[in-house]
Order: sequence, then structure tokens, then C-alpha cells
Amino acid sequence: MNTTLIVLGVLILIILAAGAWVAGIYNALVALRNRFKNAFAQIDVQLKRRYDLIPNLVETAKGYLKHERETLEAVIKARNVAYTASQGAAANPADAAAMKNLVSAESGLTGALSRLMVVSEQYPDLKANQNMMQLTEELTSTENKISFARQSYNDSVMTYNTTRETFPNVVFSGMFGFTAAQLFQIDDATERNAPKVSFN
Repeated sequence: MNTTLIVLGVLILIILAAGAWVAGIYNALVALRNRFKNAFAQIDVQLKRRYDLIPNLVETAKGYLKHERETLEAVIKARNVAYTASQGAAANPADAAAMKNLVSAESGLTGALSRLMVVSEQYPDLKANQNMMQLTEELTSTENKISFARQSYNDSVMTYNTTRETFPNVVFSGMFGFTAAQLFQIDDATERNAPKVSFN
């Protein structure tokens, strides 16, 4: 009888320890997932600022770039596509498809802004416009903040993905529904550069 109680007690302790260990893995994955979602929220704040600046930039340029209507329309269209994609990604940063869609849309927007800046260089009056200079300075500052926020997000995603893929966490991450998170990276090397917005 005494031996049976000891064996039963040891089994209960083993089960409790295993349960605490699995709960620790689960809690660590939850904390890391929340960390990368918070990091994406910081990107989202800067992207919204960027999306708010672009219509003002286009509106200022519109008076000077009367013959460049296609360029201006391309920027607004790319901005709207990127804004929609960012809302989808913000709803669930853990959704790999939404993140890929956002990366693609942001690449298109960066390209359209770069074309606008190249065209704008050909108009000295526009380059000298005080409002245009202020907007481009704000856009440059926002681009830098986006880069820093993206780096922080990617670091958080890397930590989360590494933790969920290491043993023994990988055994439980699938059971608990912890899927891989998508990095926010631009694949095309020509699109890696932020749009040049200097009017010096």
C-alpha cells in the first residue's frame, strides 16, 4: 500500500511538472507572438503617416506637373493599394498571405514615389516650393522611421519563429496553432531603397 502511494505520488508530480513545462512553452510562444504583433503595430503607425502625407505631396505637385497626370495617378493608385494591404496585415500580422500582399503593395508604392521624385526634379519651381520641401522632409523622416520599425518587427518575428521551430517547442507549436510569421522584407533588390525625396 505504501509503495503504491509513493508511485502514485511520483506519477502525479511528473504529470504536474510536464503540465507546467508545456504551459511554459505555450506562454513563451504567446508572449513572442504578441511582441511581433506589437512591433507590426509600430510599422502600421508609420505607414499610416506615410499614406497621409502622399495625397498632400501629390496635391502640391499637381499644379506644377500638369503634363505628368499619369505619374500622379500612379502614385495615388499605389498609395490606395498599399493602404488597403496594410489594413489587412494590421488585422492579423501573423497571416503570411497578408504580409506578402503588404510587401508587394509597398514595393509598388515605393516605385511610384521614386518615379514622382524623378519627374519632380525636372521642375525647378516645384523644387523651390516651401510646402513641397516640407512634405518631402516629413516623408524622408517617415521613411526612416518605417525602416527602423521594420527592423524591430523582423527581429521579433525571427525570435518568435526560431523559438517555435526549436525542439521541443516545435512539437507543441503546431498543436497550439502557432504558425510561422512572415518577415517584412522586400525581395527585389531595386526596390530596397527608400524613395529619394531630396530637392537640394
